[in-house]
Amino acid sequence: MHILGIDIGGTGIKGAPVDTKTGDLLETRHRIPTPSPATPQSVINTVADIVHHFNWHGQVGCGFPAAIKHETVMTAANIDKSWIGLNAGKNIEKRINCPTHMVNDVDAAGLAEVAFGAGRKEKGVVIMAAVGTGIGTALISNGHLFENSELGHLLLHGQIAEKYTSNAVRKNLDLSWEEFSDRLSDYLRRLEELFWPDLFIIGGGVSKHHETFFPMLNIHTKIVPAKLLNNAGIVGAALAAKYNNF
Repeated sequence: MHILGIDIGGTGIKGAPVDTKTGDLLETRHRIPTPSPATPQSVINTVADIVHHFNWHGQVGCGFPAAIKHETVMTAANIDKSWIGLNAGKNIEKRINCPTHMVNDVDAAGLAEVAFGAGRKEKGVVIMAAVGTGIGTALISNGHLFENSELGHLLLHGQIAEKYTSNAVRKNLDLSWEEFSDRLSDYLRRLEELFWPDLFIIGGGVSKHHETFFPMLNIHTKIVPAKLLNNAGIVGAALAAKYNNF
């Protein structure tokens, strides 16, 4: 099944047709800078530009940086507040005249990593953590996604976890890799206590430095860097649209 996957991000909106059986992109991905301000109408128009670029008339999956419930945007931590309460799936579908399914962006990346990337063939509980400006998470058990887990918002040492340890925190506080690893270990151990995962997949901006800080982490669970990188959101959005049909 071929589905157009679109990844809506804070700086860019990118997409490509995806073979959902293999995870391969069928054409070179197309990227357009995210409009500013990123209002619903401006973003929906940009999504339409990507759809038209591929002359696409089939199914579309969109990864979006917010909690999504029944195609409706529930939160707006890093996007325009006017998205809250909007049925984004219905509005995009009306604009592009293609069946459309919305999914949280890190949930999409997690689905892709479990199907085709670092978590492929892994059984049990997999937690993906995208450690960047904040911490986005995907919680997957035996291939089944628990949507909108938002585990970066757990309380840790009296504050929201992503305010205690993230790539942005590391940079803002000028933490050494050892100091950052101590903080990230605290967070991952908290996830271990709550979910007893079989695998952690670390994505986001910090993952490019995994060879430096992974050996410093003090945790029990196997940990690996994400593999699909910039394609994960596109592939996962297409997969989410495919699974939504079942």
